[in-house]
Amino acid sequence: MAHSLSAKKRVRQNAKARAINRARKSRVKTQIKHFESALAGEDVEAASEQYRLAAKKLDKTAAASTMHKRTAARKKSRLAKKLNALKAKKA
Repeated sequence: MAHSLSAKKRVRQNAKARAINRARKSRVKTQIKHFESALAGEDVEAASEQYRLAAKKLDKTAAASTMHKRTAARKKSRLAKKLNALKAKKA
């Protein structure tokens, strides 16, 4: 257990940051699930819109240092690959 005032403050700050980071990651995961459900429905328009929203969430999360920028880029790339496969299938 922390004894000094500064250590106690760090504990409080870490708890607050952890809660914020978990919420951000949860929102990203939820948005990705929405995208994948649109993909499963094979609706190109809905999937494109959900991809745009997922990419935006990933970028914002990476900008806030909750997620590394390259992790976000990798996730966006994989989602785009799935979207492009659906577009090619429909074309």
